[in-house]
Amino acid sequence: MAVCLQVLGLVLGIVSWCLQSSSTSSLKWKVRSQAETVTSSSWQFEGLWMSCAATSLGSVQCSRFKTVLGLPAHLQACRALMIISLILGLASIVVTVLGLKCTKIGRTSEKVKEQIALSGGLLFILSGVFSLIAVSWYAARVINDFYDPFHSGMKFELGTGLFLGWAASGLAILGGSLLCCTCRRSSSTPPARQFSFYSNTSGGQSIYKAAPAFENSSSKSYV
Repeated sequence: MAVCLQVLGLVLGIVSWCLQSSSTSSLKWKVRSQAETVTSSSWQFEGLWMSCAATSLGSVQCSRFKTVLGLPAHLQACRALMIISLILGLASIVVTVLGLKCTKIGRTSEKVKEQIALSGGLLFILSGVFSLIAVSWYAARVINDFYDPFHSGMKFELGTGLFLGWAASGLAILGGSLLCCTCRRSSSTPPARQFSFYSNTSGGQSIYKAAPAFENSSSKSYV
């Protein structure tokens, strides 16, 4: 059962990383609202890296943002968060593969492999949280500008890139949670050692001897 959960968590993590990549490179994080346009023959949309304009004839013209320091602070932060999320997602995939119960790497013990799988699950969750913060922050700014009556610029609506980011975040957190659930909690305190008491009435000596419950440890007697 634990192996199936680990494999399922890894598959969800890989799918989430692919969706994160698609979301990061998507050109439609926000789309110009058609409510304020008279004709619907042209569309304008923006992503994290460039803005594009399309017409009904099928022509699309895109231009990269020419400056980095001149961009809004939330756009720069979303870029950084998505890149960090991709790096963490890739690292979590590698770590999780090394920690699967069905993989054999040298003489790694089961306890060490559980810790490796737990680390991979935590990295998946962290990757999902970073991408969730990025897309939610960007969406909040789009919604705020749309309903702001004092906003003089063009009004945009949510694009498909944001929905891809939300789906990727959910799958990453779910996959990481499954990996963390497969790691059982080990007891930190060893069981108390038991002793048996033997009395030698002839010599007047008392002997304390370890009980045979511990097969791996050698029994010692104290006189």
